[in-house]
Amino acid sequence: MKYLRYFIIVFIASILALQAFFFLQIVAWQWFNPSVTAFQLAERHRLCGWSIPYIHPCGIKREWIEFEKIPKHLKRAITISEDSDFYRHPGFEPQAMKDAWDRNQKNNKHLRGGSTITQQLAKNLFLSGEKSYVRKGQEFIITGMLELVLSKDRIFEIYLNSVEWGEGVFGVASASQHYFAVKPHQLSIEEAASLASALPAPKCYDKVKYCSKARVNFPARIDFILERMNK
Repeated sequence: MKYLRYFIIVFIASILALQAFFFLQIVAWQWFNPSVTAFQLAERHRLCGWSIPYIHPCGIKREWIEFEKIPKHLKRAITISEDSDFYRHPGFEPQAMKDAWDRNQKNNKHLRGGSTITQQLAKNLFLSGEKSYVRKGQEFIITGMLELVLSKDRIFEIYLNSVEWGEGVFGVASASQHYFAVKPHQLSIEEAASLASALPAPKCYDKVKYCSKARVNFPARIDFILERMNK
């Protein structure tokens, strides 16, 4: 019984220490930009193995751009595509998650997660790609931390600079260059809508070989985004 109590205390202390580690990093991001995310590290390892970063870049593309330099029509296109109520909700949209759960149960597979931009960022910053209730619970906690500490614009800025946009392509600056050979502020409205349409399945948008598991009609999504942008 004594050892069980000791194990429980150590387990709880470890969990609290992990949450403190996450929280302190988020606090620091009020002034500093994240250097890398957990998802980027995982993708780099998948593509490059254990090669040394910066010495062997392995085709990984990352470039930070300030929030003010990202055009408004691109930000609008992305919120329409991924989270139209981003600036109005507290980080979660229970109805969207319920709808996603119902769809997934009906189809007996994971099709869409119904995650907000903040939830997506929480997962990409700190967590693995595995799907489990424990990971989802941790995602909720980190989402709450992000919303508590950072402004909506800062959350969106970090998201736009870290989200995957293709194989080894991270952030809107790299995506603009990769697909259209321009800076973000040079993107047309149609190009912005095209980039936004990629986010549900960025690898498929980038390379056909990744489309076997994706069910995204990119032209239809572009038309939908453009229609909403014109309202």
